[in-house]
Amino acid sequence: MSGPTKSARELWGGHFATDAAPLMERINASVGFDKRLWAEDLRGSRAHARMLADRGIVSAADRDAILAGLDAIAREIEEGRFVFDPKLEDIHLNIEARLTERIGEAGRRLHTARSRNDQVATDMRLWVRGAIDRAEALLRALQAVLIDKAERHAADVMPGFTHLQAAQPVTLGHHLLAYVEMFGRDRDRFASARRRSNECPLGAAALAGTSFPIDREATARELGFDRPMANSIDAVSDRDFALDYLSAAAICAVHLSRLAEELVLWATPQFGFVVLPEAFTSGSSIMPQKRNPDAAELVRGKSGRVIGHLVALLTVLKGLPLAYSKDMQEDKEGLFDAADTLELCLAATAAMLDGARFDLARLRAAAGLGHTTATDLADWLVRVKGVPFREAHGIAARAVRRAEERGCQLDELEDAELAAIDPRLEPAVREVLGVDRSVASRTSLGGTAPVRVREAVAAARARFLGEGGS
Repeated sequence: MSGPTKSARELWGGHFATDAAPLMERINASVGFDKRLWAEDLRGSRAHARMLADRGIVSAADRDAILAGLDAIAREIEEGRFVFDPKLEDIHLNIEARLTERIGEAGRRLHTARSRNDQVATDMRLWVRGAIDRAEALLRALQAVLIDKAERHAADVMPGFTHLQAAQPVTLGHHLLAYVEMFGRDRDRFASARRRSNECPLGAAALAGTSFPIDREATARELGFDRPMANSIDAVSDRDFALDYLSAAAICAVHLSRLAEELVLWATPQFGFVVLPEAFTSGSSIMPQKRNPDAAELVRGKSGRVIGHLVALLTVLKGLPLAYSKDMQEDKEGLFDAADTLELCLAATAAMLDGARFDLARLRAAAGLGHTTATDLADWLVRVKGVPFREAHGIAARAVRRAEERGCQLDELEDAELAAIDPRLEPAVREVLGVDRSVASRTSLGGTAPVRVREAVAAARARFLGEGGS
C-alpha cells in the first residue's frame, strides 16, 4: 500500500521553524471527514489542469501527466489502497502530495493559479449539488408512494382533525395528498437552492483572484456550473449554498417528522388507523404483545439532527469577517450528516408507507365520532333555509349539545328533537349528516370530495411525476 508521506508544513510551511503541536494536528486535520470530497476534488483538478494547459500556463505534457496521475489516484481510492494521512490535514493536500509522489515535478504545477480556498469551495458546491439531486430523487419516490395510496383511498372516509380533535370528515386520499404537496414544495426548495449554488468559485484563488491568464468560464462550463462566481472574495468566504441545502433539508425533515408522528399515533390500538409493516417495527424485550413503530419514531427523532446542523452552521458563519477563516472547516461534518440522515429518512418513510395497511372500517367508524358533521348542519341551514351563518352556527351547536346529553351522534337525534332545537331543522337535514354525504359535498377546488381527490391525484401525477400530463 502506498500513499503520501510528507507533512503539510513541508508542502506549504517553508517559513515555519517548528513542527505543529500534536494537539494542533488533531484540531486542524479534516481529512477524516472531508475525504468524502475526493471525487469532487479530482473532478475540479482535472478541469483546472485542462484549463491551465489550454491557456499555456502549463505544458500539454504536464497536463497529460497530471490527468493520468489523478486517474490512478481515483483507482487507488476506489480500491481502498489510498492512505489518507491526517498529517496532510485535508483531502486536497493528500491528493496533491500523492500526485507529486507519482508523477514528480508536474504534480507541483497543478496548484498554479488556485488556492485551497477556491478549491474547497468548488468541491463543496459540487458535493451539495449531488446531495440535492439525491434528495430530489428520493422525494419524488416518496411522492409516488403517497399518490398511489391517495388514489386507492380517494373515497375512503376518515376523521379530519384540528387541535387533534375530530373536526370534519375527510377522505384518506385527501389527507395523504396534503403531504404530497408539502414534499412538492420541498423539491422546489431544493431546486431553488441548486440554481443559486450553481456558480463556480474556481479561479478566485485565496480571495483576490490571480495574475495568471486563466479562463474561469472554461472551468465553470466543464464542471457543469452556469457561470463563474462574480466576486472572488464572495466565492471563497460564504457558505450560503450549504445553508440553502440545510434549510431545505430541515424543512423537509419537519414534514417527514409530522408524517411520522401521525403514523406513530395511528398505529396505536387507541387509534387503530394503520398497521405498519413488520419489517419497520420492533418488539419489546418484556412485553410480547408490542409492535413498536420504531422506524417512524426514528424519522421523527432524526429531524432534530438535521435542524441542529442548520443552526450550527448559521452560528459558525454569523460572526466571520471576510474572507476565509478556518472556522469554515466546520461546515462539512454537519452537512454530511444532515444529508445522510435526510436520505435515510426519505427512503425509510417511502418503504414504510408502501407496506402500510390502513384499517378502513376503523377510519370510517371514527369519521363520525365527535359530531364531525355539525358544520354540514349549519351549512344546510344557510344554503336551504337562508339562515345567516352565525345564527346557523349557534343552532348547530345546540344540536351538538343535545346529542352529547343523549350520548348519541347527530344523525341519531329524533326528528322531534331537531325540530325542538329549531323548527327549520326539518327531516331533510339528515341528507347532510352522514360522513359520505359530508365529504361528497366538499367540491370546492382543493376540497375533500372524492371527485376532487381523483382530479388532484391526476394533477399530482402530472406535476410531480411527469405522468399523464399534456
